[in-house]
Amino acid sequence: MCFHNSMSKKAQRLAARYGKQLNIIEIAEKIIQEQYHVSAFNNPDFPIITTDPEIQVYKWGLIPFWIKNEEAANEIRTRTYNARAESIFEKPSFRGSINTKRCIVPSTGFFDWRHEGKKKIPYFIQVNDEDIFSMAGIYSDWTDPQTGEIIKTFSIITTEANDLMKYIHNTNSRMPVILLQEEEKNWLDPRLTKQEIESFLHPFPNTLMKAYEINNDFILKNPHDPSIIEPKKSA
Repeated sequence: MCFHNSMSKKAQRLAARYGKQLNIIEIAEKIIQEQYHVSAFNNPDFPIITTDPEIQVYKWGLIPFWIKNEEAANEIRTRTYNARAESIFEKPSFRGSINTKRCIVPSTGFFDWRHEGKKKIPYFIQVNDEDIFSMAGIYSDWTDPQTGEIIKTFSIITTEANDLMKYIHNTNSRMPVILLQEEEKNWLDPRLTKQEIESFLHPFPNTLMKAYEINNDFILKNPHDPSIIEPKKSA
């Protein structure tokens, strides 16, 4: 699954990549620093792209609109970092968002592990010739009934792995749904039919991707440390 992402470009570059504005100070401050490693397990703030002219910042771990209280919200968001494409129209957690609340989750690369016996080998995975590429996501705006606060959350959609990701993610064979640049605008169109949405939910061509092994301690480093994504040196 996709639980570890990267956004190592400055906010201005991100805005330019998607033709978005960055005028809201509260949003800009949250994404001003490069983040070389972002873990879903921390429920972090992360930029997403919607039809809004501004870049949005949402928390990773989707809370469906129908959740009744904060306790239930905190519980369900640990199970919604990813949304499986195969069941996204049926699962109650996701079916309220997939039809009209689709988003782009920008990435400069994501992390996954290959398992060889008891050994876990981390890889950093990117799209060829794209410093920022697009993962398909869904989002939700949940209102806490106790406080009235609106909690903005998202999930990354996953699909079956391509050949590259089958090699790396060899225990589960999953990967994020990745969009071609020419698909991005259409993906956000709220008028799409179910059949049109499903046409995006497939493995990205492995010939358009690259990956390399990184050091095991990357997960322990400060998320703003560029050495996180340095290739592992040969022994």
